[in-house]
Amino acid sequence: MGELFDISNTSSFNADKLVDGDDYDYVTRTSNNQGVLRTTGFINKDNINEAGVWSLGLLRMDFFYRKKRWYAGQFVRKIVPKIELTPKVVPFFTAVLNRQKPILLSVLVRHIDDTFRNLNIKLPVKDGKIDFDFMESFIAELEAERVAELEAERVAELSAYLKISGLDNYELSQQEIKALEKLKTISWNKYKIGKLFDKIKTKKLPYKAKKLPTSPSGKNILPCLTSSFKNQGLNYYAPIDGATILKNVITIPQNSDVYRAYYQSKDFTVLSDAYAIDWIYDDCKLTRNQYLFMVMCINKVTNLSIYSYKNKLGGWNVVKDKYILLPKTNGKIDLDFMNDFISAIIKLAIQDVVIYTDEKVELTKQVIDSRKDTNADILNQPLIYKDELEHDTLMVAEESVHNKKVNT
Repeated sequence: MGELFDISNTSSFNADKLVDGDDYDYVTRTSNNQGVLRTTGFINKDNINEAGVWSLGLLRMDFFYRKKRWYAGQFVRKIVPKIELTPKVVPFFTAVLNRQKPILLSVLVRHIDDTFRNLNIKLPVKDGKIDFDFMESFIAELEAERVAELEAERVAELSAYLKISGLDNYELSQQEIKALEKLKTISWNKYKIGKLFDKIKTKKLPYKAKKLPTSPSGKNILPCLTSSFKNQGLNYYAPIDGATILKNVITIPQNSDVYRAYYQSKDFTVLSDAYAIDWIYDDCKLTRNQYLFMVMCINKVTNLSIYSYKNKLGGWNVVKDKYILLPKTNGKIDLDFMNDFISAIIKLAIQDVVIYTDEKVELTKQVIDSRKDTNADILNQPLIYKDELEHDTLMVAEESVHNKKVNT
């Protein structure tokens, strides 16, 4: 190993000297996050480690390639290549280095440097020289296979979702086409929000948002509404017991930087700094699409840039007196138009996704088929290993080469 790499100490310092910034990585002996505890701004010149080397954490003996300049914590070594390496062969050597973990873990820390230099490894050679071309081809082939697999998985998941959701059919019906055309000529009328919706009374919950989990856990399985605009305001989970469970209503924050209304189609409860409103006419229940249309109209008067923490919109007492524009036909709110229009918009929005999915499915099939022929050509070439090098190459290569019956 000493013929190919040098191992040296790093000038370390404690994390309390770090400053704000992301120009440099602060690398420690941990194995988490590729050894990076956090990023930092410039601290000093003397402690900077160059890019294009590997860090070695002496806790788990993990090698990580450093693409950017970095600072080091305690118990971190630097592995510097003595030969010129292209970015395409770096993953190959990273795997080779990490195959030495069992040996390095078996010796005392003070013996690490000498042990590393005296390690013997196996590398592919051609005409008496290290075969970098094979390394590049091999890594490219593995990466292409993995990319194709991931792409196929994502496409399959998307296709399944579209089918389950009923969105795989994006052909517009005659009613939906008429709704799009009608948008140009339909009449609009002003309606006071408080004459259409009423605020829902909910039980006050004895929880603070910061003390609740941000994902379902134990009894905390009911999404809680707050003033946040992220995830439609549902970012915490509370127990169902004692909560007012709501569904198919509109929610609006009342103490926020963004006053965006949302349609909530699934069970939730109100926690703080927000409220829910519901359609007041029991003889005419709104559909999902009609609720979505209403939300769009409400946001025209609530989700405005003039409102913020310093210039609050106000609660329901303010919002209920605001007017929104709604389509009107024969003297009544045209709920049928609203339903068909939103249905058309959803189909148009999903149309490109469906077409993209179909194209990707076909392209993925072609890529996988072509890889079979390409891989056979690359990996069936004879491969010779350097006599004086004894350890295995990368973990994935060990099985892949064997399975593909490469001559060694």
